[in-house]
Amino acid sequence: MNLGLTDKIVILSGGAGVEGSISHAIFEGLIAEGAIPILLDTHPRGKSYIEQLQEKGGKGHFIQVDLTDPIQCKQAIEETIQEVGPVDVLINLAGGNDSVGLDASYEAFVASLHRNLIHFFLLAKHSLSSLKAQQGCILNIGSKVALTGQGNTSGYAAAKAGILGLTREWAVDLSQFDIRVNALIISECWTPGYESWINQFDDPKAKLKQIEDLIPLGRRMTRPKEIAHTALFLISTCASHITGQFVFVDGGYRHLDRALGTLA
Repeated sequence: MNLGLTDKIVILSGGAGVEGSISHAIFEGLIAEGAIPILLDTHPRGKSYIEQLQEKGGKGHFIQVDLTDPIQCKQAIEETIQEVGPVDVLINLAGGNDSVGLDASYEAFVASLHRNLIHFFLLAKHSLSSLKAQQGCILNIGSKVALTGQGNTSGYAAAKAGILGLTREWAVDLSQFDIRVNALIISECWTPGYESWINQFDDPKAKLKQIEDLIPLGRRMTRPKEIAHTALFLISTCASHITGQFVFVDGGYRHLDRALGTLA
């Protein structure tokens, strides 16, 4: 299916994730659709991803950047525009659950917001002139934690809730420019990071089954490719009249009756 993403310049923050991660699945999806991915990440593996892409004749760009630094965020967008061209799509993904709870210091809490929220604002702010000119779109990647809580993760929960608030706010602000803004919300997705977390338990298989039994559709974890497919749809011309939405890819985990887990 042609999603209309050919030669679209797509910024993907946190885009240098390991193979099997959500960011890598989105990166591969962008390549398959002929888009031009711009990977923003602290990890240098992003450079090798882009080099491999270019060896195959594809187009892309990697910028090694500390997204907690406001100046580097601005410079990353400027470099993208100067070296590649105006931004068509911004996918805000970078961040991670850092377990900064109520017992953390003020400094740790603010640092968590920088890791998980503030760069969303900065990248959108500095991309705005391009997005207006291109009538582009923004996709914010969120988490169920914004809606359910989790425990001992005040910084991450506040950031993820802020992402949802910004999604609706920006959808209002930018509708006059035909810029769409949506959020894709993730619950339980099987990634290398999730596997590492599961393996910390005394009986990883039992823990995994306990979680999967609470997922109504298929009694299984969401796959990264399923997240990527939805992300690609939401940034495509196929979603040309969708904005301000929170889209859940979770097999019904968030919305369907948890009592269904007892029927597994």
